[in-house]
Amino acid sequence: MPLYYLPENELYFPPVSMSEPDGLLAIGGDLSPERLLLAYRSGIFPWYNRKPILWWSPDPRFVLYPEEIKVSGSMKQVLKKDTFRISFNECFETVVDRCRTAPREGQDGTWITRDMLRAYTSLHKQGYAMSVECWQGTELVGGLYGVKIGRCFFGESMFAAVSNASKAAFITFVQQYRDQLAIIDCQVHTPHLASLGARFISRVSFLDTVQRNLG
Repeated sequence: MPLYYLPENELYFPPVSMSEPDGLLAIGGDLSPERLLLAYRSGIFPWYNRKPILWWSPDPRFVLYPEEIKVSGSMKQVLKKDTFRISFNECFETVVDRCRTAPREGQDGTWITRDMLRAYTSLHKQGYAMSVECWQGTELVGGLYGVKIGRCFFGESMFAAVSNASKAAFITFVQQYRDQLAIIDCQVHTPHLASLGARFISRVSFLDTVQRNLG
């Protein structure tokens, strides 16, 4: 199948059915708020470590339904003991930067470029992107960020500087936003998210749920 090149002066994406088997759909374009919002509403996300920008729509899609979240007995104890303080949108740019610089096993570099940091900070200022912070005292030890449109949350990245910090942030976020969310997009499989209840669904099912819950 052809790989679409997106010019910066035209705001569109090809049908996601044209994606490559690995989910790659298009290259190019920009990270303007308008394009990013169109991408998420269309079941597409950017993921690249150097230009050109790569746009993806994998099939199947890894998601978590809020009502299906799994909290282990040990995590229940961590949350019960108030080991961490969880906050929302207290330091969005710092969370993204910590996700950007966090070491990840088996990965060299990061897909969260400085352009991505600026782009998602712009979305945050417009009320679409949000962060969840995990604190020990005054130290930021974990967190996550993503884009919320209607009843859909499109997760982007998370980090943990101490054990269980990102899990505590994610679980608390899901529990507090359960009534506001129909689906959480985890994009691609990770054992970390699978242990919390995330699972694969078809891209068709994912897009159907997204379209019905954009608000």
